[in-house]
Amino acid sequence: MTIPRKTPAHESDHWTVAGAKARLSEVIERAQTDPQIITRHGKPSVVMVSAEEWARKTVRKGTLAEFLMASPLRDADLDLDRVRDQSRDLDL
Repeated sequence: MTIPRKTPAHESDHWTVAGAKARLSEVIERAQTDPQIITRHGKPSVVMVSAEEWARKTVRKGTLAEFLMASPLRDADLDLDRVRDQSRDLDL
């Protein structure tokens, strides 16, 4: 993800660490509606989002097994050939 670099302590939704520390309450308030990007040494370091947004993004939607069982390809008759390239040497 490329995020444009902004140099002031705060500009729109970008904050330096020092700016975010100095105005933490404002950063938290703004994070309720939009993600707030905190930069360190001019590069994006962390993103602050609301607890609601975090819960929405991290909700578990089932296990891998459930995902595979629900796949539209589950009953497909796939003819997959194994690639039989020359094996490689392993130093164990």
